[in-house]
Amino acid sequence: MIITNQEYNVNGRAYTIRSAVEKDAPALSDVRLQIDGETENLDREQGEAFIDSPGFEQIIKTDTENPRNLFLVAVVDDRIVGFSRCEGNHLKRFAHKVEFGVCVLQDFWGYGIGKKLLKESISWADSTGIKKITLNVLETNDKAVKLYQKLGFEIEGVLKNDKVLSDGNYYHTMVMGRFHEL
Repeated sequence: MIITNQEYNVNGRAYTIRSAVEKDAPALSDVRLQIDGETENLDREQGEAFIDSPGFEQIIKTDTENPRNLFLVAVVDDRIVGFSRCEGNHLKRFAHKVEFGVCVLQDFWGYGIGKKLLKESISWADSTGIKKITLNVLETNDKAVKLYQKLGFEIEGVLKNDKVLSDGNYYHTMVMGRFHEL
């Protein structure tokens, strides 16, 4: 699915949220690799489950053609600094929901980029008849949990001892969801 470009200026930082296009693939591959090395809030360590340019091209093509998928990028000065995806399921029993994921380069935290990516995704979901958005978040990512709750997400469950981080300790993953009733 494609959305209209949205322009923002937060704390003196101008950026655009737009749908990903196939020519973004090389930059997305690089950005994802960098982000994975900057935070333990995501599922992967740097280099794990690497997606190369052709891999991103295929994801973007699929997401553009599928009305239940949305792939957004955040762009600052013609540079992709973050992205999000909503991925639906082709099974009829799950057709009412999508799963959301987001990541932003650490140098661009504090400008509301993740929040705007999520808000655009919520707006898209609500306007296309999608009833539920789900996501997973590490228990220690308090800032993200508070943002999700502020935007209508509720904690639906906890996956205990779900991840092992670099300190060798186990951490819980919270499963959150937002249900939209018309």
